[in-house]
Amino acid sequence: MSPDETLDLFPQRTERRLEPHAPLAERMRPRRLEDLFGHEDLLGPGRPLHTLVTQGALPSLLLWGPPGSGKTTLAWILGEMQDARLTALSAVTAGVPEIRKAIEAARRTRLRTLLFIDEIHRLNKAQQDALLPHVEAGVVTLVGATTENPSFSVIAPLLSRCRVIPLEALGADSIGRVIDRALEDVERGLGASKLKISEEARDALILASQGDARRALGILEASAIVHLSSGQRGEPLSRETVREAGGRIALRHDRDGEEHFNVVSALIKSLRASDPDAALHYLARLLEAGEDALYVSRRLVIFASEDVGNADPNALTLAVSTHQAVERIGMPEGRIPLAQATTYLACAAKSNAAYTALGHAIADLEGQGPLPVPLHLRNAPTRLMKELGYGKDYVYAHDAPDAFVADENLPEALRGRVYYEPLEKGAEAGIAERLRAWRARRKAGR
Repeated sequence: MSPDETLDLFPQRTERRLEPHAPLAERMRPRRLEDLFGHEDLLGPGRPLHTLVTQGALPSLLLWGPPGSGKTTLAWILGEMQDARLTALSAVTAGVPEIRKAIEAARRTRLRTLLFIDEIHRLNKAQQDALLPHVEAGVVTLVGATTENPSFSVIAPLLSRCRVIPLEALGADSIGRVIDRALEDVERGLGASKLKISEEARDALILASQGDARRALGILEASAIVHLSSGQRGEPLSRETVREAGGRIALRHDRDGEEHFNVVSALIKSLRASDPDAALHYLARLLEAGEDALYVSRRLVIFASEDVGNADPNALTLAVSTHQAVERIGMPEGRIPLAQATTYLACAAKSNAAYTALGHAIADLEGQGPLPVPLHLRNAPTRLMKELGYGKDYVYAHDAPDAFVADENLPEALRGRVYYEPLEKGAEAGIAERLRAWRARRKAGR
């Protein structure tokens, strides 16, 4: 391909052209920064990003946020505000050759080039490496859009040369403004149809959108088609029509992505905070999103030992039983024992003393290595071993009056070390009382 042919692929300025039958969400895409609702704290006048944009000092950006939060729209607006040539690529279809063509075209133009790469997290390491030197040299200003945490999906050298802009899902007020604007706009929206919407239908639409402006407009358009074709032009759009058009809410969840770990983390931390209501909320989110129920039950088993521990020894028994129940009966019935275990663990007394104690013991092992086991604790199956003192002076605890032996059992270099410090909570309080007495007797040597 000749250099001229390469330039033809990337005109001096990429304009947004609407297809004749473009969906409502595309027609209503904001064209000005002030029309992009929901991100005023980032893009409002006086905010750092707004200042950089208006002064023409736009750095390379990574726009990170959920679907429908405005990443692509913001990229187009930034290109127009910078009076720049915007080249758009999708990481789904673009490889190293396409990236190189875009870079070569950028070198040949007098205009600043914003290289917008949608779903940039899908670029592999080799593709990102091919992009890096040109971003570093300023040949292009990169604007990447991603739904994945860039800390995990973008190579460190490229990440360090970009400013990460987190865009949250739109709040209810912002989604409501998006809906109202679409209903009022005569040129691009539904204003010419004079469609009205009931308050209940508007609320249902906001709920169904899940903070996704594109989804909100898609459901609104589908609802409008159903409503206007049913001969009810004089009536406001109803909640029932919106619900029918929107279908069942599909919760945003990815078993390998950040949202998965966010919700799992929220479940565990709610359990740890003894908040059964919040724990049930996050359990419901995991199950309704299609999370593997056995994965959830395994997390509960870990929590029962790590965070409840000896404060309530029954917790681990219940958690293991729950895992077995889910494995045997499957879903959807498995949600019932999961709910029981979740509420029990949230309300149980908490102690991480055993888990913490093991950590201290491991730290000593790493610091001092495998120290010799005291002779009295060693088995002596051979005559030679007995002659060397293996097992000498060992006292069988069940022969002692109260089954307690005061001998020191730690390796000599660790004598007196205390790892397990039970808390004064639940059943562990009784353990703490017994252990204080035993340690005092051991220290006294009797």
